[in-house]
Amino acid sequence: MPDADQPMSDGAAPFWGIYPMQYACFGREGKLERELTRAQVHAAVSGGAHGVAVLGLATEVNKLSADERRTLVEWVAADLGGRLPLAVTVAPGSVADQVAAARFARSCGAAWVILQPPPERGEPEVFYRRHFAAVMDALDFPVAIQNAPEYTEVGVSAEGIAELARAHANFTVLKGEGPVTQIRRVIEETGGRLAVFNGRNGQELPDNLRAGCAGMIPATDTFDWQVRVFAAMRAGNEVEAEAIYREVLPAIIFGMQSLDALICYGKRIALLRMGLDETVYDRAPALAPSAFGLECARRFARALGPLRG
Repeated sequence: MPDADQPMSDGAAPFWGIYPMQYACFGREGKLERELTRAQVHAAVSGGAHGVAVLGLATEVNKLSADERRTLVEWVAADLGGRLPLAVTVAPGSVADQVAAARFARSCGAAWVILQPPPERGEPEVFYRRHFAAVMDALDFPVAIQNAPEYTEVGVSAEGIAELARAHANFTVLKGEGPVTQIRRVIEETGGRLAVFNGRNGQELPDNLRAGCAGMIPATDTFDWQVRVFAAMRAGNEVEAEAIYREVLPAIIFGMQSLDALICYGKRIALLRMGLDETVYDRAPALAPSAFGLECARRFARALGPLRG
């Protein structure tokens, strides 16, 4: 694990720790809800997060218009006020569209951006590598790619990631989504050039840190517990880290049965923990919560305890 006071070695940007990915919350009329966005950012700061992320899959970025994406970036950046690094995911699009979105995020204060793959599917890997390379060439600040084939249907091999890292000095971070054994393979192949974050809502957190991950990007609902695991691992207290992780793991697994389940139940757990109304106005298409699922969400929220902003 990286030292909290030192940048990653071999020229990688000094990004590390637990970055909660913000949920998109909607009001009764279907518009983005300003106060629920602010509450999540304040909870991230008070809960000890090392950074904040927005516009990822848990933010339902595929359901947001371009204007709504810009609005969320502006809101989160304003509420964060430079207190923590901000990572902004750049939704699928053309090279020109992604460059423009990345520059907008940077103008709002983003420390780094995370490129999702272009919208085309079924192309050979070299197609996606060339797309990422073209975007990176047009930017002069830290860039990551999201390598999440299970969720985006596009993946770049460990060798392809290493090739991109050798060719582009600003490609300094990787947002992976996969089992720790796969993430370890990428870390080995890239030889420390990248600060690697895994996602999957924090599954396999201690082993991801043992594998060399710089951190994790979970959703808001359990991030503060993951901050505690990270701190214990960094201090060399693996027994304490594993004990904390065993306690929070059932909630992580409940939320991460699928991406739809995370958006449905994880969002509600987060709101309950922040002391807010559990009423959630879902934007279609969305998984409808069941009565039993809501009962589970309430139970997990009580077990996890308050998360105050």
